[in-house]
Amino acid sequence: MTEIASQLAEFARQSNAWPFEEAKKLVARVERSGQKQVLFETGYGPSGLPHIGTFGEVARTTMVRHAFETLTQGKIAARLLAFSDDLDGLRKVPDNIPNKDLVAAHLGKPLTQVPDPFGEYPSFGAHNNARLRAFLDAFGFEYEFASATQYYQSGRFDATLLKMLARYDAVQAIMLPSLRAERAASYAPFLPIHPTTGIVMQVPLEEIDVARGLIAWRDPDTGERFETPVTGGHCKLQWKPDWAMRWCALGVDYEMAGKDLIDSVKLSGEIARALDCAPPEGFNYELFLDENGQKISKSKGNGLTIDEWLRYASPESLAFFMYWKPREAKRLYFDVIPKAVDEYLAFLDAYPRQDWKLRLGNPAWHIHAGNPPPPEFIAHAGEAKGTAISFGMLLNLAAVANSEDPAVLWGFLRRYAPEASPEKFPRLDRMIQYAVVYFRDFVRPKKVYRAADEVERAALEKLSEALAGLPPDPSAEDVQTLLYDVARPIPRYQNFAAKSATPEKPGVSNDWFSMLYQVLLGEARGPRFGSFVALYGVDNARALIADALAGKFLAPASV
Repeated sequence: MTEIASQLAEFARQSNAWPFEEAKKLVARVERSGQKQVLFETGYGPSGLPHIGTFGEVARTTMVRHAFETLTQGKIAARLLAFSDDLDGLRKVPDNIPNKDLVAAHLGKPLTQVPDPFGEYPSFGAHNNARLRAFLDAFGFEYEFASATQYYQSGRFDATLLKMLARYDAVQAIMLPSLRAERAASYAPFLPIHPTTGIVMQVPLEEIDVARGLIAWRDPDTGERFETPVTGGHCKLQWKPDWAMRWCALGVDYEMAGKDLIDSVKLSGEIARALDCAPPEGFNYELFLDENGQKISKSKGNGLTIDEWLRYASPESLAFFMYWKPREAKRLYFDVIPKAVDEYLAFLDAYPRQDWKLRLGNPAWHIHAGNPPPPEFIAHAGEAKGTAISFGMLLNLAAVANSEDPAVLWGFLRRYAPEASPEKFPRLDRMIQYAVVYFRDFVRPKKVYRAADEVERAALEKLSEALAGLPPDPSAEDVQTLLYDVARPIPRYQNFAAKSATPEKPGVSNDWFSMLYQVLLGEARGPRFGSFVALYGVDNARALIADALAGKFLAPASV
């Protein structure tokens, strides 16, 4: 095992997969410091429920953590801390909760002092923290949970808070230039918690007493003067100083953040250095966009929620979406789901055939912490390997069958491979369940068929005749070869630029397959057509062609 781990570490050092590139920065940090463990952190604001961004940050951080463990062969302990900022004051009442009036009466108080509107936990913060932990546990993440309230009140942060008080002027010199003049005039990094109302106060400070570890301030409504210890949970920090304080107090070595926080990361890093500690390694990932290219906003509700994604596809496909090109802005809406599923499946399919160098660059390795499950293949009689069923294939089977019943799709699969069953192929069965729901909600309402022109009609008639000459249960490869043979003599579909093309045997252009999808399936694109016909059946495919040529799929005005 030691030899295998050593070889894997060597391949990992050669890999340019982004989790390894990030982990290499941590390895260099460890080599400089000589430390025996590293701490990864992710942050969570519990004024709302965990969302798809929360999943993305924890999933990506977990990928870097596993890459680091591979590079170091597990010799350096690596922990992941999911930190909840539950001492923050509640600024507004969320729209998606009951008992809004109950919560509104406690605006400004720490989230752990706001009553739970659901009546299930001691506070609203505790409720959302429990949801976070259940959320992370459901995905199998390995992590430790931390509550800002507990850490502040237990004294865990006291030493660093006192150091920040002693470096008050240095912190202000970093923060004030970043603020508008009006905000800078009253800004203080320390936010005392009002001893009477319990509200987190944003007030100017009258006095800084380093020797006694106190700040003095006045209630803006009553004018009463208070002296508040900065320790013991009597006071919290503004969020950028708080971020830096946490890094230093806990020894955080790695934390990533969205691109919109680049300036915040820079400022917090400067504050950390003012406190004599090195800010963590990390990178800034791009933000998600909606289908119109606008930034996704929780308040606008213009993006996919995690529950919506998981209604139509697996957690692994979502993890793939998070893995793929994290530094590029990606549109996150319903239409990306089938593509994400099939790309994930393609990488999973390729994994067993790859050498170790390629495997470590395969998203499936990172999604499954180095142990991807084997792909599932439906094998036709006489096929050595079988067919990996894609999400797109299932959607098109549902479309031509016009059915939301998983049993109907299994019927097609059993016709192709009689031994296939949900028990033998549980992952495929789950994908079928997802596919019929996605078909019902998105594919069926958007299907648009077009009529075939004269050239296309003739081509489809030739295709039907050729299909009639196949055996009753042809292989997918036999059907695919026939498709090429039918299209190749037709000038419209010839492609002399194809790699294998010759003057005597031209290649076939993608226009041929686009026409099949548009005329027969009402889709702009689709799965490998030979595999589709093999599953759907030759007789069914010929009936589909006949119906399309008869105009049965067209709107009345188009017939």
